Amino acid sequence: MMIHPATVHFAMILPLVAATFGVIYIFNRTETMAKISARTALLAAIAMIGVWYTGEKIAGPEVFGFLDAAGKAELLEHRDLGRYLAVAMAIVALIQIIGCRMKKSGIQIFGILLTIAVMAVTFLQGKHGGEIVYEHGNPFQMTQLKKYISSDEDFDMADDDEKVELIQKQISVINETTCKKIGCEDKEQKSQKIQEDDD
Repeated sequence: MMIHPATVHFAMILPLVAATFGVIYIFNRTETMAKISARTALLAAIAMIGVWYTGEKIAGPEVFGFLDAAGKAELLEHRDLGRYLAVAMAIVALIQIIGCRMKKSGIQIFGILLTIAVMAVTFLQGKHGGEIVYEHGNPFQMTQLKKYISSDEDFDMADDDEKVELIQKQISVINETTCKKIGCEDKEQKSQKIQEDDD
């Protein structure tokens, strides 16, 4: 599942890079810039198709069951928009390549303007992806918890109260690990800092 979050940044940044080179081409219409712009758009399309695939076929099905109703609805919208963006970026790259090959700056500029539009929608898509992860059940942490439950022999032997304790301990471990990776602080530490600042 972690392949999707690891690769999604390429789908976010490459359209921006393609759009940047495209804008440079608009102001400096050299053959070199035309080729760089078209090839970067092609790389962005490949990245977007790859990220759509990892989301729809791998990450999405794994986390769907861990989400609440609102999260499931948002995940389905996220999936559909990802598919549309992958197709759109592929078409945009094709337009830019055709414009570059035919040496028709009008066609390539049209492709560049479409690249900018796709880039803007991609940022919206990234926002939705973040909401799925951080606002609808923390599915990546839930997946880790599911793996722990299915692999721990002590969990199978425990009674209900002990299972609750084991799950709570594992959630604490997962939260600590996650906080170390992303640099967040424990809620108690935050509240202590706020109190110290107030004093």
